[in-house]
Amino acid sequence: MNQQAVDQGATEVALFRYAAAVEYAGAAYNGWQAQSGDNVRCVQSEVEQALSRVANHPVDVVCAGRTDAGVSASYQIIHFDARVQRPERAWVMGSNTYLPDDIALLWVRPVPDTFHARFGALERRYRYLIYSSPVKPALLSRGVTWTYRALDVGRMRAAAQHLIGEHDFTSYRAVACQAHSPVRDVRDLQVYRAGELIVIDVRANAFLHHMVRNIAGVLMKIGCGDAEPDWAKQVLEARDRRQGGVTAPPWGLYFVDVQYPQGFELPPSPLGPYFLSGVQPDA
Repeated sequence: MNQQAVDQGATEVALFRYAAAVEYAGAAYNGWQAQSGDNVRCVQSEVEQALSRVANHPVDVVCAGRTDAGVSASYQIIHFDARVQRPERAWVMGSNTYLPDDIALLWVRPVPDTFHARFGALERRYRYLIYSSPVKPALLSRGVTWTYRALDVGRMRAAAQHLIGEHDFTSYRAVACQAHSPVRDVRDLQVYRAGELIVIDVRANAFLHHMVRNIAGVLMKIGCGDAEPDWAKQVLEARDRRQGGVTAPPWGLYFVDVQYPQGFELPPSPLGPYFLSGVQPDA
């Protein structure tokens, strides 16, 4: 092989890494992760197609946390590599032009190639919104989970305390969960109310498949009086999904925040520490 061929083979296309925040309403999608099938709509595919049009070449994205069908996000973090450099505004405005109305890029930032949206995340946060009212909501029918039953927030808070810390969450994950270990570290789990809306706010190093929805299902059963607060602990210690009750619906579940090492200096989640302005967990 001549030297010219060696040099050509050694040439690599320079890649520029970007991080971005994505907001989406998940009701119309079969989850985040791209899947095969002509009639399967996934958020990842929509985002990749829009970014690819701005980059003028195929773009693959990696997300901080894959969400299930029907689940929404206000602050999903992704990263992607591009062969071209574009101004941050061009990435945002250009991509949003090609995205459907229920998906939007909030910002795009250049980051070093050491940044990884999934493996670099220190913790993630979800919120589950429950609308407790005798009458179902019309405007938020796919933005909250509705129950006609009255829920006692005090009982739900007492139950939530049993789940804080590092535990084996086998009872709170889907049977089909593919995670190698069921152990997760729940760093905070708050339950608070604003009128007819009840918010479950949970932070952890990572989450298992259906983990938040299964926690919500247990807390709702306790809140309506069908089980005592200690039942949450009994379910946890059973390490058996069959003991965990019903998985709550995806409507009302939001991926709202993810934390990375400070050196990357990404913009903070727009929702702040609590979903509702002025509402504190002890309200």
